[in-house]
Amino acid sequence: MPTTETADTGEPPPRLLRRWDIGAPDGASPLAAGPGRRCWRVEAAAGTFFLREYAEPDRRRVLFQHTVTAALDEAGLPVLAPLPVRAGRTLVASGGRGYVLYPWVGGRGRGGLELTFAQCEALGGLLGRLHAALDEATAPVQQSMLVPTPRAADAAAAVDGMLADVPGDGTDFDALTGRRLRERRDLLAEFAGHQPPDIEVSTVGHLHGSFHAGHLRYGGSGNVTAVLGWDGLTAGPVAGEVVRSAARLFACDDERGLDLDRVQSFVRGHRSAYPLDAGQIQSAVHREWWERLCDVAPLRHRYLGEDGTGGRGPASLVAWWSAQLDRTLDAFAAPYTAGYADAPDDGHAFG
Repeated sequence: MPTTETADTGEPPPRLLRRWDIGAPDGASPLAAGPGRRCWRVEAAAGTFFLREYAEPDRRRVLFQHTVTAALDEAGLPVLAPLPVRAGRTLVASGGRGYVLYPWVGGRGRGGLELTFAQCEALGGLLGRLHAALDEATAPVQQSMLVPTPRAADAAAAVDGMLADVPGDGTDFDALTGRRLRERRDLLAEFAGHQPPDIEVSTVGHLHGSFHAGHLRYGGSGNVTAVLGWDGLTAGPVAGEVVRSAARLFACDDERGLDLDRVQSFVRGHRSAYPLDAGQIQSAVHREWWERLCDVAPLRHRYLGEDGTGGRGPASLVAWWSAQLDRTLDAFAAPYTAGYADAPDDGHAFG
Protein backbone atom coordinates (compact mmCIF):
# COMPACT_ATOMS: atom_id res chain seq x y z
CA MET A 1 0.00 0.00 0.00
CA PRO A 2 1.25 3.56 -0.68
CA THR A 3 2.93 5.42 2.17
CA THR A 4 3.90 8.87 0.98
CA GLU A 5 3.05 11.42 3.69
CA THR A 6 3.57 11.83 7.40
CA ALA A 7 1.75 9.12 9.34
CA ASP A 8 -1.03 9.94 11.78
CA THR A 9 -0.40 8.09 15.05
CA GLY A 10 -4.09 7.91 16.02
CA GLU A 11 -5.82 4.59 16.52
CA PRO A 12 -9.03 3.33 14.92
CA PRO A 13 -12.05 3.22 17.22
CA PRO A 14 -12.00 0.43 19.84
CA ARG A 15 -13.83 -2.75 18.79
CA LEU A 16 -14.18 -1.49 15.18
CA LEU A 17 -12.05 -4.28 13.74
CA ARG A 18 -14.13 -6.95 15.48
CA ARG A 19 -16.96 -6.17 13.06
CA TRP A 20 -15.06 -7.97 10.31
CA ASP A 21 -14.61 -11.73 10.35
CA ILE A 22 -10.81 -11.59 10.43
CA GLY A 23 -10.15 -13.14 13.80
CA ALA A 24 -8.68 -11.39 16.79
CA PRO A 25 -6.79 -8.26 15.70
CA ASP A 26 -3.20 -8.02 16.92
CA GLY A 27 -2.94 -4.29 16.36
CA ALA A 28 -3.21 -1.47 13.85
CA SER A 29 -0.08 0.37 12.72
CA PRO A 30 -0.65 3.85 11.26
CA LEU A 31 0.51 4.40 7.68
CA ALA A 32 1.36 7.60 5.90
CA ALA A 33 -1.46 9.05 3.82
CA GLY A 34 -2.51 12.27 2.16
CA PRO A 35 -3.63 15.36 4.06
CA GLY A 36 -6.79 14.78 6.08
CA ARG A 37 -6.63 11.00 5.62
CA ARG A 38 -5.83 8.19 8.00
CA CYS A 39 -5.13 4.54 7.31
CA TRP A 40 -3.57 1.57 9.08
CA ARG A 41 -1.93 -1.77 8.49
CA VAL A 42 -3.92 -4.29 10.48
CA GLU A 43 -2.52 -7.59 11.72
CA ALA A 44 -5.13 -10.17 12.65
CA ALA A 45 -5.47 -13.91 13.04
CA ALA A 46 -6.71 -14.22 9.44
CA GLY A 47 -3.83 -12.26 7.93
CA THR A 48 -2.80 -8.70 7.12
CA PHE A 49 -5.25 -5.99 6.04
CA PHE A 50 -5.45 -2.33 5.08
CA LEU A 51 -7.95 -0.13 6.93
CA ARG A 52 -8.91 3.24 5.51
CA GLU A 53 -10.83 6.03 7.21
CA TYR A 54 -13.14 8.52 5.47
CA ALA A 55 -13.65 11.64 7.57
CA GLU A 56 -16.79 12.66 5.66
CA PRO A 57 -17.68 9.81 3.29
CA ASP A 58 -19.84 10.45 0.26
CA ARG A 59 -21.82 7.28 0.84
CA ARG A 60 -23.26 6.98 -2.65
CA ARG A 61 -19.91 7.54 -4.35
CA VAL A 62 -18.00 5.20 -2.05
CA LEU A 63 -20.54 2.39 -2.44
CA PHE A 64 -20.55 2.81 -6.23
CA GLN A 65 -16.78 2.50 -6.16
CA HIS A 66 -17.09 -0.65 -4.05
CA THR A 67 -19.59 -2.19 -6.47
CA VAL A 68 -17.30 -1.50 -9.41
CA THR A 69 -14.08 -2.72 -7.80
CA ALA A 70 -15.81 -5.88 -6.58
CA ALA A 71 -16.97 -6.57 -10.15
CA LEU A 72 -13.45 -6.02 -11.50
CA ASP A 73 -12.02 -8.33 -8.85
CA GLU A 74 -14.64 -10.95 -9.74
CA ALA A 75 -13.60 -10.62 -13.39
CA GLY A 76 -10.08 -11.69 -12.44
CA LEU A 77 -8.41 -8.29 -12.72
CA PRO A 78 -5.80 -7.15 -10.15
CA VAL A 79 -8.20 -4.90 -8.26
CA LEU A 80 -8.84 -5.13 -4.53
CA ALA A 81 -12.47 -5.57 -3.47
CA PRO A 82 -13.43 -4.20 -0.04
CA LEU A 83 -14.17 -6.78 2.62
CA PRO A 84 -17.72 -6.82 4.05
CA VAL A 85 -18.44 -6.96 7.76
CA ARG A 86 -20.53 -9.82 9.07
CA ALA A 87 -23.71 -7.85 8.32
CA GLY A 88 -22.64 -7.46 4.68
CA ARG A 89 -21.76 -3.76 4.54
CA THR A 90 -18.45 -2.60 3.04
CA LEU A 91 -18.60 0.98 4.36
CA VAL A 92 -18.77 0.93 8.15
CA ALA A 93 -19.73 3.96 10.22
CA SER A 94 -18.25 4.70 13.63
CA GLY A 95 -18.13 8.03 15.43
CA GLY A 96 -19.37 9.92 12.39
CA ARG A 97 -16.59 8.57 10.19
CA GLY A 98 -16.52 5.82 7.59
CA TYR A 99 -14.16 2.84 7.46
CA VAL A 100 -13.29 0.35 4.73
CA LEU A 101 -11.12 -2.76 5.06
CA TYR A 102 -9.13 -4.31 2.21
CA PRO A 103 -6.79 -7.28 1.90
CA TRP A 104 -3.18 -6.24 2.19
CA VAL A 105 -1.27 -6.20 -1.10
CA GLY A 106 2.46 -6.68 -1.38
CA GLY A 107 4.70 -5.93 -4.31
CA ARG A 108 6.60 -2.78 -5.16
CA GLY A 109 6.19 0.30 -7.26
CA ARG A 110 8.03 0.71 -10.56
CA GLY A 111 8.47 3.77 -12.72
CA GLY A 112 7.26 3.56 -16.30
CA LEU A 113 10.78 4.05 -17.65
CA GLU A 114 11.90 0.94 -15.73
CA LEU A 115 9.59 -1.28 -17.79
CA THR A 116 10.63 -3.27 -20.84
CA PHE A 117 8.71 -2.75 -24.06
CA ALA A 118 6.86 -6.03 -23.44
CA GLN A 119 5.91 -4.86 -19.94
CA CYS A 120 4.71 -1.52 -21.35
CA GLU A 121 2.51 -3.38 -23.82
CA ALA A 122 1.18 -5.65 -21.07
CA LEU A 123 0.40 -2.61 -18.93
CA GLY A 124 -1.51 -0.98 -21.78
CA GLY A 125 -3.38 -4.25 -22.25
CA LEU A 126 -4.29 -4.24 -18.56
CA LEU A 127 -5.72 -0.73 -18.85
CA GLY A 128 -7.67 -1.84 -21.91
CA ARG A 129 -9.10 -4.83 -20.04
CA LEU A 130 -10.05 -2.54 -17.17
CA HIS A 131 -11.89 -0.26 -19.61
CA ALA A 132 -13.71 -3.22 -21.15
CA ALA A 133 -14.66 -4.59 -17.72
CA LEU A 134 -15.82 -1.14 -16.58
CA ASP A 135 -18.15 -1.04 -19.58
CA GLU A 136 -19.59 -4.38 -18.47
CA ALA A 137 -19.90 -3.40 -14.80
CA THR A 138 -21.49 0.05 -15.21
CA ALA A 139 -24.43 1.63 -16.95
CA PRO A 140 -23.80 3.11 -20.42
CA VAL A 141 -22.45 6.66 -20.48
CA GLN A 142 -23.77 9.33 -22.83
CA GLN A 143 -21.42 9.25 -25.81
CA SER A 144 -21.25 12.97 -26.58
CA MET A 145 -19.64 14.75 -23.67
CA LEU A 146 -19.06 18.43 -23.01
CA VAL A 147 -15.50 18.77 -21.69
CA PRO A 148 -14.69 22.44 -20.99
CA THR A 149 -11.45 23.54 -22.61
CA PRO A 150 -9.10 25.93 -20.79
CA ARG A 151 -8.47 29.25 -22.53
CA ALA A 152 -4.99 30.38 -23.47
CA ALA A 153 -5.83 33.98 -22.56
CA ASP A 154 -6.73 32.97 -19.00
CA ALA A 155 -3.49 31.02 -18.61
CA ALA A 156 -1.45 33.90 -20.03
CA ALA A 157 -3.06 36.31 -17.57
CA ALA A 158 -2.18 33.96 -14.70
CA VAL A 159 1.43 33.78 -15.91
CA ASP A 160 1.59 37.58 -16.09
CA GLY A 161 0.37 37.76 -12.52
CA MET A 162 3.09 35.33 -11.45
CA LEU A 163 5.73 37.32 -13.31
CA ALA A 164 4.73 40.43 -11.38
CA ASP A 165 5.72 38.65 -8.17
CA VAL A 166 9.21 37.68 -9.38
CA PRO A 167 11.96 40.15 -8.35
CA GLY A 168 13.65 41.70 -11.37
CA ASP A 169 17.08 41.85 -9.70
CA GLY A 170 16.85 38.87 -7.38
CA THR A 171 18.70 35.54 -7.19
CA ASP A 172 19.71 33.24 -10.01
CA PHE A 173 16.62 31.19 -9.20
CA ASP A 174 14.47 34.29 -9.62
CA ALA A 175 16.05 34.82 -13.03
CA LEU A 176 15.33 31.19 -13.98
CA THR A 177 11.76 31.59 -12.75
CA GLY A 178 11.24 34.67 -14.91
CA ARG A 179 12.74 32.90 -17.92
CA ARG A 180 10.47 29.85 -17.54
CA LEU A 181 7.37 31.98 -17.06
CA ARG A 182 8.15 34.10 -20.13
CA GLU A 183 8.76 30.90 -22.08
CA ARG A 184 5.29 29.65 -21.15
CA ARG A 185 3.70 32.99 -22.01
CA ASP A 186 5.38 32.90 -25.43
CA LEU A 187 4.13 29.35 -26.04
CA LEU A 188 0.60 30.37 -25.09
CA ALA A 189 0.75 33.22 -27.58
CA GLU A 190 2.26 31.07 -30.33
CA PHE A 191 -0.28 28.25 -30.01
CA ALA A 192 -3.37 30.26 -29.07
CA GLY A 193 -5.10 29.14 -32.27
CA HIS A 194 -4.66 25.42 -31.50
CA GLN A 195 -7.40 25.14 -28.86
CA PRO A 196 -9.34 21.83 -29.05
CA PRO A 197 -13.16 21.80 -29.14
CA ASP A 198 -15.30 21.55 -26.00
CA ILE A 199 -17.36 18.65 -27.35
CA GLU A 200 -15.69 15.25 -27.20
CA VAL A 201 -17.08 12.81 -29.77
CA SER A 202 -14.78 9.88 -28.96
CA THR A 203 -15.84 6.76 -27.05
CA VAL A 204 -16.90 7.66 -23.50
CA GLY A 205 -16.98 5.28 -20.55
CA HIS A 206 -16.09 4.87 -16.91
CA LEU A 207 -12.40 5.37 -16.17
CA HIS A 208 -9.98 4.59 -13.39
CA GLY A 209 -9.26 8.30 -13.24
CA SER A 210 -5.66 8.19 -12.00
CA PHE A 211 -3.80 5.35 -13.72
CA HIS A 212 -0.12 6.05 -13.07
CA ALA A 213 2.96 4.48 -11.48
CA GLY A 214 2.01 5.54 -7.95
CA HIS A 215 -1.13 3.43 -8.10
CA LEU A 216 0.47 0.26 -9.50
CA ARG A 217 2.12 -2.58 -7.58
CA TYR A 218 4.30 -5.22 -9.23
CA GLY A 219 5.23 -8.75 -8.23
CA GLY A 220 8.60 -10.41 -8.56
CA SER A 221 7.88 -11.59 -12.09
CA GLY A 222 7.18 -8.05 -13.24
CA ASN A 223 3.41 -8.49 -13.49
CA VAL A 224 0.98 -6.02 -11.94
CA THR A 225 -0.39 -7.41 -8.69
CA ALA A 226 -2.71 -4.50 -7.84
CA VAL A 227 -4.20 -1.38 -9.39
CA LEU A 228 -4.91 1.04 -6.54
CA GLY A 229 -6.32 4.58 -6.41
CA TRP A 230 -9.95 3.98 -7.34
CA ASP A 231 -11.14 7.13 -5.56
CA GLY A 232 -10.67 8.86 -8.92
CA LEU A 233 -13.28 6.65 -10.63
CA THR A 234 -15.06 8.87 -13.12
CA ALA A 235 -16.58 9.01 -16.62
CA GLY A 236 -14.97 10.53 -19.67
CA PRO A 237 -13.35 9.85 -23.05
CA VAL A 238 -11.48 6.54 -22.93
CA ALA A 239 -8.76 7.78 -25.29
CA GLY A 240 -8.13 10.63 -22.87
CA GLU A 241 -7.24 8.21 -20.09
CA VAL A 242 -4.95 6.25 -22.41
CA VAL A 243 -3.03 9.40 -23.34
CA ARG A 244 -2.95 10.87 -19.81
CA SER A 245 -1.68 7.59 -18.41
CA ALA A 246 1.03 7.21 -21.05
CA ALA A 247 2.15 10.81 -20.55
CA ARG A 248 2.54 10.29 -16.80
CA LEU A 249 4.10 6.85 -17.04
CA PHE A 250 6.70 7.58 -19.70
CA ALA A 251 7.72 11.20 -19.12
CA CYS A 252 11.32 12.05 -18.26
CA ASP A 253 12.25 14.74 -15.79
CA ASP A 254 14.48 16.52 -18.29
CA GLU A 255 14.62 17.75 -21.87
CA ARG A 256 14.11 14.24 -23.32
CA GLY A 257 10.35 14.63 -22.99
CA LEU A 258 8.34 11.45 -23.55
CA ASP A 259 9.77 8.03 -24.31
CA LEU A 260 7.71 7.56 -27.47
CA ASP A 261 8.84 3.96 -28.01
CA ARG A 262 7.34 2.96 -24.69
CA VAL A 263 4.28 5.08 -25.41
CA GLN A 264 3.70 3.14 -28.62
CA SER A 265 4.06 -0.21 -26.85
CA PHE A 266 1.57 0.91 -24.19
CA VAL A 267 -0.98 2.15 -26.75
CA ARG A 268 -0.56 -1.02 -28.80
CA GLY A 269 -1.35 -3.08 -25.72
CA HIS A 270 -4.46 -1.02 -25.00
CA ARG A 271 -5.61 -1.37 -28.62
CA SER A 272 -5.42 -5.18 -28.33
CA ALA A 273 -7.94 -5.17 -25.47
CA TYR A 274 -10.07 -2.09 -26.22
CA PRO A 275 -9.83 -0.89 -29.84
CA LEU A 276 -10.43 2.79 -30.48
CA ASP A 277 -9.06 4.49 -33.60
CA ALA A 278 -6.19 6.77 -34.54
CA GLY A 279 -8.42 9.84 -34.74
CA GLN A 280 -9.63 9.44 -31.16
CA ILE A 281 -6.10 8.93 -29.88
CA GLN A 282 -4.79 11.98 -31.74
CA SER A 283 -7.66 14.14 -30.48
CA ALA A 284 -6.82 13.04 -26.95
CA VAL A 285 -3.13 13.84 -27.49
CA HIS A 286 -4.11 17.31 -28.72
CA ARG A 287 -6.27 17.92 -25.66
CA GLU A 288 -3.74 16.59 -23.14
CA TRP A 289 -0.99 18.77 -24.63
CA TRP A 290 -3.30 21.81 -24.60
CA GLU A 291 -4.41 21.28 -21.01
CA ARG A 292 -0.78 20.98 -19.94
CA LEU A 293 0.07 24.14 -21.86
CA CYS A 294 -2.69 26.05 -20.04
CA ASP A 295 -2.05 24.46 -16.62
CA VAL A 296 0.08 26.88 -14.59
CA ALA A 297 -0.17 24.93 -11.31
CA PRO A 298 3.13 23.07 -11.92
CA LEU A 299 4.84 26.41 -12.52
CA ARG A 300 3.43 27.82 -9.28
CA HIS A 301 4.65 24.74 -7.43
CA ARG A 302 8.11 24.56 -9.00
CA TYR A 303 9.04 28.22 -9.02
CA LEU A 304 6.85 29.94 -6.43
CA GLY A 305 6.71 27.13 -3.88
CA GLU A 306 2.90 26.90 -3.85
CA ASP A 307 1.07 23.66 -3.19
CA GLY A 308 -0.49 21.69 -5.99
CA THR A 309 1.28 20.40 -9.08
CA GLY A 310 -1.89 19.78 -11.09
CA GLY A 311 -1.08 16.06 -11.16
CA ARG A 312 0.49 16.29 -14.61
CA GLY A 313 4.17 15.85 -13.89
CA PRO A 314 7.09 18.15 -14.75
CA ALA A 315 6.34 21.55 -16.24
CA SER A 316 9.40 21.15 -18.48
CA LEU A 317 7.49 18.62 -20.59
CA VAL A 318 5.28 21.38 -22.04
CA ALA A 319 8.07 23.04 -24.05
CA TRP A 320 9.26 19.69 -25.41
CA TRP A 321 5.73 18.60 -26.31
CA SER A 322 4.96 21.89 -28.04
CA ALA A 323 8.10 21.57 -30.17
CA GLN A 324 7.32 17.91 -30.93
CA LEU A 325 3.54 18.15 -31.32
CA ASP A 326 3.28 16.63 -34.80
CA ARG A 327 5.75 13.89 -33.94
CA THR A 328 3.85 13.11 -30.74
CA LEU A 329 0.51 12.95 -32.56
CA ASP A 330 1.98 10.48 -35.04
CA ALA A 331 3.69 8.38 -32.38
CA PHE A 332 0.56 7.89 -30.27
CA ALA A 333 -1.44 6.95 -33.37
CA ALA A 334 1.23 4.65 -34.83
CA PRO A 335 -0.17 1.43 -33.28
CA TYR A 336 -3.41 2.13 -35.19
CA THR A 337 -1.66 2.80 -38.50
CA ALA A 338 -1.35 0.14 -41.19
CA GLY A 339 2.18 -1.22 -41.51
CA TYR A 340 3.19 -0.18 -37.97
CA ALA A 341 6.30 -2.07 -36.94
CA ASP A 342 6.45 -3.45 -33.44
CA ALA A 343 8.91 -1.75 -31.10
CA PRO A 344 11.89 -3.96 -30.15
CA ASP A 345 11.54 -5.79 -26.86
CA ASP A 346 15.11 -5.34 -25.74
CA GLY A 347 14.31 -4.19 -22.20
CA HIS A 348 16.80 -1.31 -22.25
CA ALA A 349 16.09 1.83 -20.30
CA PHE A 350 15.27 5.01 -22.15
CA GLY A 351 18.17 7.25 -23.09
